[in-house]
Amino acid sequence: MGSLTYGSGANVISIEDRALAHLKVVIATKLRRNESFTLSWRHPEGEEPGRSTIWLHPSIPLRFTFDDPEPPQLNMRWIEDLMHSANSSGGITLLDEIVEQEEPEAAE
Repeated sequence: MGSLTYGSGANVISIEDRALAHLKVVIATKLRRNESFTLSWRHPEGEEPGRSTIWLHPSIPLRFTFDDPEPPQLNMRWIEDLMHSANSSGGITLLDEIVEQEEPEAAE
């Protein structure tokens, strides 16, 4: 389980490493463009039930921390879905990954 440290360090948000890697790409892209937006997620099991939203702005410090030292292979479809969400009026909603199944090869 990775974490996103938001602001002065008092706000640590637990996010699964794979999801955090994809969020990092989208968040970095938006902030590099000097765009502010919200990020919303459901609280993980083991925390109080509910959901949270934070306002992300280029002036607010962020730190991405991953438990796994190796970065995962990124799913471009998931990044596109998250970016589409980020560009909406509701901001990024942490969506589940959609894994596309490969078509079976035709028998020769």
